[in-house]
Amino acid sequence: MAKGSFAWFEKRRKTDALNLAQEQITKALGTVTLLHKAVQSASKEKKEEARNFIEKLSREEEEVDNLRRSAFKELTNVAVSVEFREDLMHLVKRLDVMADHVKDAARSILILLETSVPNEIWEVNLRVAEALVQSATALRSSIEKLGTDPVRAKEIVKEVNAIESRIDKDYLETKKLFIKHTRQVDPATLLILNNLLEFMEQAADMCADTADYIAILGSER
Repeated sequence: MAKGSFAWFEKRRKTDALNLAQEQITKALGTVTLLHKAVQSASKEKKEEARNFIEKLSREEEEVDNLRRSAFKELTNVAVSVEFREDLMHLVKRLDVMADHVKDAARSILILLETSVPNEIWEVNLRVAEALVQSATALRSSIEKLGTDPVRAKEIVKEVNAIESRIDKDYLETKKLFIKHTRQVDPATLLILNNLLEFMEQAADMCADTADYIAILGSER
């Protein structure tokens, strides 16, 4: 996900804390794209390619953690209002949690590379991963609009929530597929597949939760 301008930040004096927070947000949302690529490669049995994406995702998520800690440390001294500092810290924390769920999903894929998964199950997981990218992209747009067009930011939040609803439907569809393939797939593999689904669904929930928070911030402006 390309790094862009966050007007919400740029309306205030540039500081190391704000730069760190902006980079953390960008990297956290970017982990979703790497997860999608990993699922795509795994579904095509391109195992080494999937491992490379997962390895890169792990490095990015570690950097997200480091940036969160650095941003929080710098924010204790930054010359911004208490309200803005709290808003920013809440936003950074939410996206850090989202990136944690994405990392856990990637770890599940890493295990699944060692076993056999029906194409039908990979396909629905790929659909969820694609929707997760769409959700993260919309969330980023809502953050970008927060400082210049809060009304539009709130409109984009509705898109994030709509995407989450689609993911919820695929979540239930995947659960049905677990039952359908219960004789074909061993219990241990089904357990890891369930973990993968749960982690992606949790990441989607965190995107929606963050979007709702953006809507609240937009209403205050």
